[in-house]
Amino acid sequence: WWLVRNTPRMVEAAPPGPARHEPDYLMQGVTLQRFAPDGQLRVVVSGTQLRHYPDTDTVEIDGVTIRALGPEGAVTVATARRAVTNGDATELQLQGGARVVHEAAAPALPIEFESEFLHAFLATERLRSHLPVRVRQGRTELRVGSLEYDHLARRGQFGGPVRARIELPPRP
Repeated sequence: WWLVRNTPRMVEAAPPGPARHEPDYLMQGVTLQRFAPDGQLRVVVSGTQLRHYPDTDTVEIDGVTIRALGPEGAVTVATARRAVTNGDATELQLQGGARVVHEAAAPALPIEFESEFLHAFLATERLRSHLPVRVRQGRTELRVGSLEYDHLARRGQFGGPVRARIELPPRP
């Protein structure tokens, strides 16, 4: 009786409180690499600091640079002061000085997007922004109020106001 009476009882777990938006881990000076099933390097992500938030299953990366290599060798480079991605890394929000450059194979010219916010949908290769965006390809430049761009279809929808400077190649 004495032993049972004096044995410490198991502490009952406290009921979970409301989830707080606090990181459960962070990393400094991070570089992540993703490989295809055949072993080919596909994506390199680097940044000054990475934070994971378990309440929303999101990852934030400060000072981010992302370099993606397509199966046919095309390179896309994205940079921003901060990036936020969902848990399965299918969506990426580039915030602050966002820039995406898709370097096409010759003879096509690279296409460049710049804005304070760009939302990339990686599986469908779409880019969206509700803020003004500057789009450049060669010496042609568009300044648009908003953007919906489908890279696979090579089609863009632009919200106003739209300003364009289109430079045609010289005639032979």
